[in-house]
Amino acid sequence: MPVCRIDDPAGQGPGGSRRRARREGDPAGRALGSARRRPDVVTEGEPPDAPSAAFDSAVATRRGDDGTTGLLFGGPRVRKDDLRTETYGTIDEAVAALGLARAQLGVKDRLGTLNVGFGELPAILLRLQRELFAAAAELATQPDAWDRQQDGVSRVSQAMVDGLEGMLREAEAHITMPAEFVVPGETPTSAAIELARTIVRRAERRAVALGSEGLIPGPHLLPYLNRLADLLWVLARAAEQAEARSAPPSRPDRRRAATTRSDR
Repeated sequence: MPVCRIDDPAGQGPGGSRRRARREGDPAGRALGSARRRPDVVTEGEPPDAPSAAFDSAVATRRGDDGTTGLLFGGPRVRKDDLRTETYGTIDEAVAALGLARAQLGVKDRLGTLNVGFGELPAILLRLQRELFAAAAELATQPDAWDRQQDGVSRVSQAMVDGLEGMLREAEAHITMPAEFVVPGETPTSAAIELARTIVRRAERRAVALGSEGLIPGPHLLPYLNRLADLLWVLARAAEQAEARSAPPSRPDRRRAATTRSDR
């Protein structure tokens, strides 16, 4: 089964990619032939002292050793510092940060099924992680393949945005909202969620720049990232309050104050 990661969306498995590479003359996938070369002779496109072609891995294909990566549905490879790669790579970071938050919930058995009033937090975080795969896929597609994307699978849909807004309303109705800015870090889980929130904001900023170049195919990606960051801030507060904790205010001279949804 081919391996597919957000950081390598083409998901090239080692077998097929090496066979194609051999046909195309790609040194990363070419097996040693009968011709021998002196060790100081370097073929064009091949790094000096290239590793043995006997190397085999289900993950590493060597195709990215030149600093490029493949996108979904094929097409030209792009540089790994391309703005698209940077943006969906940032989304990959957010997925990992949410995974850290979800792992924190399993550290204590009593938090393993933490209910924040509108659902179990581990299940909510897992849902968000899965949805971010669709967001990353939308960005990791060449423009000439945008018509092959599917809503909710390889492109953010309106239903995904609506789902976040529904969770946001539920969350705000079940927690006590701080009256001012707070300092993250009151609990390990809330701190990890806050980290994910800031990464989502960075992805949003990258996506805005990408959109200015006409490289976002659908209209829902930016609203989704914006709403997700808002939701994660509220989820961090919910995680704290589920443990009877509250984050300190950003100003040291202010007492911890809070308001309910109806007071806002």
